[in-house]
Parts: sequence; structure tokens; C-alpha cells
Amino acid sequence: MISKVTIALLAATLAFMHVRGESHTVTFTNNCGYGTPYLWGPDGALLSTGGAYTSNGPADGLIAYLQTGNCGNNGEGCTLVEASLNNVDSSADISLIPPHEFSVTSGFGYYNGCDGAGADCTYDGCPDAFYNSGETGVQVGCSAANVDLAITFCD
Repeated sequence: MISKVTIALLAATLAFMHVRGESHTVTFTNNCGYGTPYLWGPDGALLSTGGAYTSNGPADGLIAYLQTGNCGNNGEGCTLVEASLNNVDSSADISLIPPHEFSVTSGFGYYNGCDGAGADCTYDGCPDAFYNSGETGVQVGCSAANVDLAITFCD
């Protein structure tokens, strides 16, 4: 027969393992002095308007941009940061594929894993952005578990 102490230890171990499951946080810094950072999920859900967003599991198909009043709901007309964060293979990029276009300086960087990896787009025509869907060399990958992403506008 299993003792109550053994059951309690097993329950605590399982709870600890659950708490330490996959999670990713996206944070924003808006140095522009105007606009609101938006983060949308793949199902069209608005996940954040500038506050940190934490997923408890993979965070795939994210799009972020600085809503200046000129952006559509999918970031049309603005600089777009796209990301998929998961413990297998995270990826992020800056998109200026039409109908997206340069609006404000935008950048991203990983932290809590792959620190220093990221990209910045500081001017129209920057080399670190997608301009057509066939380009893949500008994606920045990370294979660290539970990696987080910082997005900065007007850096």
C-alpha cells in the first residue's frame, strides 16, 4: 500500500513538472512617444496592447506592430514583426511584404536563450526585413527551450 507521504511527494513532483512546462514571454518597449504596440495570435485574437504576454505552451503565428492609427488589423501599412516561439525551433523576422511597409524603426531580440540574436529595421529598405515571401535568409532562429522575445519600436 502506498503511504500518504508518498502520494503527497508524487503530487508535488507532478505539480512542479507542470509549472516548469513550456512558456514564452513577449515584451515591448515603445521609444516612439506615440502609438500602441499590438500583438495578435494566429486565430485573430488580440493578445496584448503593450503589456508583456506570456504563453503557457508554444506561441506560434504571432504578429506585432506599433499601431499608429495608420495600421490595419493585420499590420497592413506598417512594419510587422512575426514570430513563432516553441521549444523545438523558434523563429522571428521583420516583414515589409506588401501590404506591409516601413512605418517606424522596429527590432526584436531573444532573451533567456539565444541572447543577442535578433534583427533591426531602422530605415525603409533595411536589409534585415522580408520584402517578398520567397526570402528566408532574414529569419532569425533559436532552439533554446522557453526562449522569450523583446520587441522594440523606435530603438
